[in-house]
Parts: sequence; structure tokens; C-alpha cells
Amino acid sequence: MKRLVIVEDQTAIREMLAEILRTDPKYQLVGETGNGQSAYAMCLERSPDVIVLDAKLPGLNGVDLLRRLSKQLRNLRVLVFSGHENPMLVREMLEAGARGFVEKTAGLIEFRKGLETVATGGTYFGPAVAGLLRNVVANPSASASSDFLTDREREILQLVAESYSTKEIAAKLSISVKTVDNHRTNLMRKLDLHDVASLTRYALEIGLIESRQPL
Repeated sequence: MKRLVIVEDQTAIREMLAEILRTDPKYQLVGETGNGQSAYAMCLERSPDVIVLDAKLPGLNGVDLLRRLSKQLRNLRVLVFSGHENPMLVREMLEAGARGFVEKTAGLIEFRKGLETVATGGTYFGPAVAGLLRNVVANPSASASSDFLTDREREILQLVAESYSTKEIAAKLSISVKTVDNHRTNLMRKLDLHDVASLTRYALEIGLIESRQPL
């Protein structure tokens, strides 16, 4: 029986997945949450074998959460189950350690196939993601990454895009306001973007946040 954690910020989807998987004898559900930071603490405490992970999470996005967990839990198997798939996001998830990626539009049958395959040591991609990967192989430039940003810069970019003020970011990350300002300056210089709206659009493009309203 595989120990399982569900990390999904949409409550209805999280509860639906939890209800389905609680009745599956192959899994023991040991935790569920909709926040990236709490997911990190939960997984370190409960050491799951498998995680069902959404890409867009408040607090700490799915890519950075997975990067951190992969360093701490070497045998962890992760299936990304997301409503947002683009070449850059898929590439970053795979580089961070995901073993499967199923789009939510593929449905629950596809999800269960993906989860069982990943949990038993394989890799699995939903039909839309498989198509994206084929396109990336044919057009490598389509998957240009944001790897030139540091982990801290990505963290601050996400918080800026989520409309936190400089003081709020400093308090949240336990760093000084001046340090936040320095990181924001570096972000704008590296990306050649010079206002919050542009940074927010970029964060959307690379999968750090989910769109809530038109920009």
C-alpha cells in the first residue's frame, strides 16, 4: 500500500480525489492540502511514497515545491495533475522530479492510469501533455526555461505577482525590505520588465501563478 498526499488548491477537486482514493486499497491517504508551504512541511513530516500535485499553488508554487521535496525525499514519486499545461511548465516539472503529468481535461480514468503507473515506478503523460512533449522535441525553443532566475528570485516573483507589497514579502520571507527591493531590481533587469503588470504576465507564462482576472 502506497502512502499518498494530495496537493491541490481547488477544494472541490481535492475533496473529490481524496474520496476516490480513500476507497482504493492500493493507497493510504496520509494528507491533503491546498497550500505549497504547508505541503512541504506535511510531506517532510509524513514521508509519502506518492504525491498528486497541482502546478499552481499559493504560498509555494508546484515547481519550487517539487524541487525542494526532491532533495529531501529521494524515493518520492510525483504525478502532476493540472489544468494548466504549457511546454515550459511541463519541462520544469519534469526537471524538478515529476514522473508523470496528466491534464485535468483528460478525466479521472486517465488520472487513475497515470497515478498507478507513477506509483509503481513508471512514467505517464496524458494525451495533451504527450502532444506538447512531441512538439518540444520538434521545436526545442518552445520550452525556453526560467532557470536563469535564482530560487529566491522566483519566490519573490510569485509573491509580487500575487499582489503582496514589499513589506509583506519581507515579513513573509523573514528578510529585509532592502533585500526584497534588491531582488525586485535584479528580476526586472534580468527579464527586461519594468512594472508589476509585466512581471505578473511573465509569472503566468512560466506557470508560477494562475490567472484570476484579465491583466
